[in-house]
Amino acid sequence: MDVLLGSIDVRELLSTHNIEESSPLSAPDLHLLIDRLQIRSLHIKQKVKDYILSHQTEFSQIFSTCSDSISKTDEISTDLSNVVQLLSNNGIDIDVRDALKEICSVRRDLKEKNELLSLVKIIVNLVERLKVVKENLKVGELINAAESLRDLKKDLLIHDDDRKEVGDKREPVVFELLRKEWFDCFDELQEVSVRVLSNAIRFDSGNGKLRVVLKLSIEKMKNVELCMVLTAMEIGMVAGVLDYGLAKVADLMVKYIIIPTVNAECNFHLVEELLPNCGQMDEAILSLVVSSSDSKVESANIYSRLIQVINFIHKTVCFQNGRWITCFGRLTWPRISDLVISEVLSKAVPDDASKIVEFQKLIELTTEFEASLKDLMFISATDKKDEKLSSFVQNVEVHFAARKKKEILANARNLLLLFDSSNPSDYTIKLPSSKAREVAGIVSEKPVSLLFLPERCIISKAASKLMELVHQALQDVCLSSARVAMEFYHAARDALFLYEAIMPVKLEKQLNNVTQIAALVHNDCLFLAQEVLGLAFEYRPDFPSCIKEQAVFVDIAPRFHQMADELLQKQIQLVCINLEKAIDGADGFQNTHQLQQYEFAKSSIDQIVFILEKVRSMWEPLFLQSTYQSSVSSVLYFVFSIITKDILLLDDMAAEETLQLQRLIYLTLENLSSVFESVISVNEKEDSQDVATPDLLDVLIPSL
Repeated sequence: MDVLLGSIDVRELLSTHNIEESSPLSAPDLHLLIDRLQIRSLHIKQKVKDYILSHQTEFSQIFSTCSDSISKTDEISTDLSNVVQLLSNNGIDIDVRDALKEICSVRRDLKEKNELLSLVKIIVNLVERLKVVKENLKVGELINAAESLRDLKKDLLIHDDDRKEVGDKREPVVFELLRKEWFDCFDELQEVSVRVLSNAIRFDSGNGKLRVVLKLSIEKMKNVELCMVLTAMEIGMVAGVLDYGLAKVADLMVKYIIIPTVNAECNFHLVEELLPNCGQMDEAILSLVVSSSDSKVESANIYSRLIQVINFIHKTVCFQNGRWITCFGRLTWPRISDLVISEVLSKAVPDDASKIVEFQKLIELTTEFEASLKDLMFISATDKKDEKLSSFVQNVEVHFAARKKKEILANARNLLLLFDSSNPSDYTIKLPSSKAREVAGIVSEKPVSLLFLPERCIISKAASKLMELVHQALQDVCLSSARVAMEFYHAARDALFLYEAIMPVKLEKQLNNVTQIAALVHNDCLFLAQEVLGLAFEYRPDFPSCIKEQAVFVDIAPRFHQMADELLQKQIQLVCINLEKAIDGADGFQNTHQLQQYEFAKSSIDQIVFILEKVRSMWEPLFLQSTYQSSVSSVLYFVFSIITKDILLLDDMAAEETLQLQRLIYLTLENLSSVFESVISVNEKEDSQDVATPDLLDVLIPSL
């Protein structure tokens, strides 16, 4: 049969095999192909016949099986037709269908009733268990009550964030009511535990005693042991019962025991008492007994007293249970450590850098103290956050530097606030010819030299003292370690910035008017700018290596220079505004041949002279010679420029008017002679060459 399984390539039947597939066959080839296909067909038929004859038995069996199957199929078909006919005639199919529906309904009802019955059993069980919890709470069986609540919490699927969220429509109302009942029992457990703790641990603030009753009876609860209460609270610790119960005890402990213990001013010692009853210890007392010594308690003794208190708590309150003392420590250690730092360690920080070495003993005591607390499991042995005391004492240099920085800035602030600003804005003091060095008691005792200018400058006492403070801070930088030096360096810079921040605000009224205070502040700014430029050159060689690259002062000098320039220009501007108002009273110097107009012009000239004389009396004693000359010259130039402009704008002048104007000009020059002389005398000090007075005035005041 293999010949039937393959395909026949007709071209293989031809004698010639090199015929292309696309070329048509010739007639002889087609005849030859037909003959050969007939031969091949006869051959195939013979093969099939031989195969069937050789397998005759198998084929007979197949045909017999098929015949039997057909016969049985006919019988089944006949029987099925009879059944269908029978059902159709009697309507039994409808009865069967109805019966099946009824069976399904009954089974469904039975299943629902079984489920409801199971639910009722669960609810009854939960209710009974909650009743047992309430009974246990009444008689003081707190451990059993806590364990039952813990198990009920799982069965009721209560989470810590489900606190009394009753009324969820997705759950049956009965379960919500059971959850509410559970929370009520839980609250009662808390209240009972706290009530027992309050009666078991008592603080007598008047006598300074801590009483711990180990076994007590309250209401219907007989012989309730403190250890049993804490155990029950620990069982409910997931919900924070232990924390809740010990929180109040921790607060009272800190208030009545820890604070007096840490207070170095309290002279007392601790006494422990154990009161037996029938061979058992039923009560323990820790008393604060006043000491006969009047000396302050040293840090070492404070640490030992704290250890004694914590040991007492560890034995009598926490019953040497590591989890309980850890919980108590978590509630009290943050406040205890803060108290020790504020009342002991911060006060023990040395005031002098040379005494920092002596602080090493306190560092060792602090480390030993925290190690003892770790052994008691009062604080964590691995959490660095609990090592607050060690961290503080290890950074004593930083604390010392911070304190000194605070003192430097406080002193600088006080110096600046002592600057007298109570004088009226237009005051002036007539200085004697010797130019006394005081203006309202705030001027330095003698002029100071400027580093980069040949002149000497009168400054305020505040600026002088402030610079002394800065120099002292930088000297400390040279003698200190890197960490302390950095704080001193910043303190020096910040002290200078305080002048820039405080003075413009404190003296706002004086600086907005023409006053000697404004002139003095100008000198202060000029002095500070000059001094700041020399600080780095003076101290950098002696600075610690880590400070040398960071210490910069040159950025401060331009700020003070700018402040000085702004103050000077504002003073000149204010004077010019006053002079312009005075000149406006002359009404342009017109019609001066008329008596009334002449009086107006003369009054204006008198006002101008008065203002300039007042300016001279304020500026000459304080300003640098060069500053005084340039400032007064610019003011005089402004005055005579306006006067000249007004006179030149007159259209025509009568002879009498010309004479009157001439008199006014001569009167002005004569009355301002002292001002001219002050400007010339300044120039003569600067230049020893003889210069004619008129020529000099023409150079300084071109408008004259």
